[in-house]
Amino acid sequence: MEPHRRQCVLIVDDDGAVQVSLALLLKQAGFATVCADDPRQALARLAATPVDLVLQDMNFSLRTDGEEGLALLAQVKERHPGVPVLLMTAWGSIALAVRGVKAGAANFFTKPWDNAQLVELVEATLQLAPDAARATSNPPRSARAALDARFDFGAIVGEHPKLLKVLETIGQVARTRAPVLILGESGTGKELVADAIHRNSPRAARPVVKINMGAITPSLFESEMFGHVRGAFTDARSDRKGHVASADGGTLFLDEIGELNRGDQVKLLRVLQDQRYQPVGASRAEQADVRVVSATNRELAELVASGEFREDLFYRLNLITIRLPPLRERRSDIPLLARHIGAGVCAAYGLDDIKLAPAALDWLAAQPWPGNIRQLRQTLERTLLLAGQDRPGGRPLTQADFIATAAVDEGVPGARLGVDGMTLEQVERHMIEQALQQHTGNISRVARMLGLSRTALYRRLERHGLGDGEAGDRSNE
Repeated sequence: MEPHRRQCVLIVDDDGAVQVSLALLLKQAGFATVCADDPRQALARLAATPVDLVLQDMNFSLRTDGEEGLALLAQVKERHPGVPVLLMTAWGSIALAVRGVKAGAANFFTKPWDNAQLVELVEATLQLAPDAARATSNPPRSARAALDARFDFGAIVGEHPKLLKVLETIGQVARTRAPVLILGESGTGKELVADAIHRNSPRAARPVVKINMGAITPSLFESEMFGHVRGAFTDARSDRKGHVASADGGTLFLDEIGELNRGDQVKLLRVLQDQRYQPVGASRAEQADVRVVSATNRELAELVASGEFREDLFYRLNLITIRLPPLRERRSDIPLLARHIGAGVCAAYGLDDIKLAPAALDWLAAQPWPGNIRQLRQTLERTLLLAGQDRPGGRPLTQADFIATAAVDEGVPGARLGVDGMTLEQVERHMIEQALQQHTGNISRVARMLGLSRTALYRRLERHGLGDGEAGDRSNE
């Protein structure tokens, strides 16, 4: 890039008023702009002009299915893979925008847009773009080694290009205080990514406070998050510091953010807007310097479209969005993960070092893993404990060992492999049904087995149409 060239944004929209509005806004923010009315013109502009970012609509004719926008996105990514794309959409087309992001768009924004938020999104996207364009140009192993030389990613195992792109993004955003939203299926390692963001940030010496938002009941939300003063309510016998105050100077990790109810979303939004909060019963507000990282296995944008999640809070959380690939999309990393997890299990249980046969690693890499890394870990731990001891000549674990121990635990949710064709929602429902059957409807035991709070489990029961909520709870029997 020339030393003083202003970064250029291509605006692709068939509405002249939208082009003028965006061009004026971006010019005031210090960007150069070029405009195009349709995909053909957009590709011509890209071929003729150095463009750093594309803002593109999803429809350019009377069609409203968004296929024109997805087709243009595919052509831009094919011909100019280093140029990030932001999609313009309406809230009624959120599912379409999510498809676009999964197809390679950097992010999306909605019409009508908030000027300040859009400029912030453009700046953040451009800040990430240069290294992202170069990422994985080296072979995966050397690219991973280069990242490890610059950042501390010791707890994250793998060298698949999709994972390397995630690590590259972590390295770039960690040094900022920008809020980060981590999206990914259950078991993909969202908490590890949050830890890596904190560990590689200027806040690393300060605490990272982790909160499961689905585990906080509405009646205790303000006390848990903001603390309380003595006498604020019946059991408040002393002052108590909340999670926000505990994270002052550090990072606040809001896990399962998609489970937060709308009433508490308003209270959280106030803190994120001005970093001020008021303990329950206190007469004045307090200030806290926190960097917010949130995570969910749900599509927050779709929850906004359905009215379950506040749009203003969504925009406060997702300035930078990191999407973690499921394990089935990075199968080449499964042998690395299996060896790493196996060594950790052996050390934790005091077992001799146990090898995995090449055929066993190939078999593991071929499984669907709907539970992702969490399920892989559970499978390895169970097999190492049941079949890994007293082996003649210290033979490696084989494919047969894994199949045999999976059969032993056939009644355990998530233990059986090979659920091809099931969606994540279907797998989750199946696991809950098995747990309910195994524990005869005892909600407390089911929640413990699934690693959920009772509140989070009730929400899942309601979402899947299972049970009668509190009426069906046999926890006290």
